[in-house]
Amino acid sequence: PVVVLIAPIILVATQPDLGTALLIAAGGLTVAWLAGVRVKFFAISGLAFLALLPIAISFLKPYQKQRILTFLNPENDPTGAGYHVIQSKIAIGSGGFFGKGYMQGSQSNLSFLPEPHTDFIFTAFAEQFGFIGSIILLILFLLLIYRIDVISKLSRSTFGRLLCFGVSFNFFVYIAINIGMVTGLLPVVGVPIPIMSYGGSSMMAIMLGLGIVMSCKVYKDTPVN
Repeated sequence: PVVVLIAPIILVATQPDLGTALLIAAGGLTVAWLAGVRVKFFAISGLAFLALLPIAISFLKPYQKQRILTFLNPENDPTGAGYHVIQSKIAIGSGGFFGKGYMQGSQSNLSFLPEPHTDFIFTAFAEQFGFIGSIILLILFLLLIYRIDVISKLSRSTFGRLLCFGVSFNFFVYIAINIGMVTGLLPVVGVPIPIMSYGGSSMMAIMLGLGIVMSCKVYKDTPVN
């Protein structure tokens, strides 16, 4: 299982897309934890990761190091590396409680906000529909994740349970990282928000995942170990 997990991580990291590679690693390790891998393995792996972290930082690309520095203080370069986060915060704040209305966002419509249809689509949504709309959107996402977890508990198949939880975990992580990114709580990475962000490959992967989850619901009484 470790070899199977490492292969896509290396392939994605060499693109380079370190953010997605780390998300794949997190999802795989979480499923391995639920599958019953010993705690000793995670303890040794965690210590090895911490020991190699200073060495790994030296292999980061210049733009990746810049993202970390920008996260710590985006105001150091407000017209360069910190521009994305600063404009995103302005857009979210300008939405206020009820928002400016559909297609009425000034930051996104006037092109101050970069990539409002992909990585920063939550920012554009928050500007148009405000705090109330954002809360409703988060509740809908939580209901979807909760429903997938319910299906995982109903399944008599070990594979079905692990697969459903893996899908729900990926949904949660992608949503949390994307929202944390656009609000300045996390470094900016190219992580789309599920279902909302524009992109054919991302949408196809999400729909395939949901389709497999629904298949687990249909065949929930089939015990497959």
